[in-house]
Amino acid sequence: MSVVDRHFILGYGSLMNGESRAKTGETGDVWPVKLHGFERHWSVMSVEYGMSSVAVVQTPEKACNGVLVEVPHDQFPLFDERERGYRRARIKPEQLTPYHKKTLPQGTYWVYHTHNVVEPHDECPIALSYLDVILSGCLEHGDAFAQDFLALTKGWSSPLLNDRQTPRYPRAQPELSTERLNTLLAPVTTLSIKELSVTYES
Repeated sequence: MSVVDRHFILGYGSLMNGESRAKTGETGDVWPVKLHGFERHWSVMSVEYGMSSVAVVQTPEKACNGVLVEVPHDQFPLFDERERGYRRARIKPEQLTPYHKKTLPQGTYWVYHTHNVVEPHDECPIALSYLDVILSGCLEHGDAFAQDFLALTKGWSSPLLNDRQTPRYPRAQPELSTERLNTLLAPVTTLSIKELSVTYES
């Protein structure tokens, strides 16, 4: 395959989670990176599921972390459908810094972004079922990467809902072990560890 035929999506939310990506379409190798020139926020992207999502907006001098994922071009309609409400735009190779000093692959890079941030509210809060999937994906690349996700995301003072027993997120992963996730979340949430640790009914 020639360089011009290789395409990559920069995932900065649930697309960082390998199992979650596989629910949408075929993907290839992954490179953890920092994306410069964009800032990640919690935002109401759709009221369909009664929850907020993460989104990035172009912001000079800001950055967020994510993963560069190789995606066959014929799979793009599947990912475009998953990311309804976002705009897909090309990003330049110089906007990416790899975490592990590996050379990034050549090809065309894309990111799903928005122009406007709509603050989460009680009807569309941050849902733990979604956040668990994101953080689990971050941990695929280590604790420091997960900590960077927390530090490089705006909007943690927004309403947050523990929906682990009755997930609002359609691609929830209820089998995830939440002990490590609860520890990561404690500094950024208003929920107590007890509230975070509600267990699933068998």
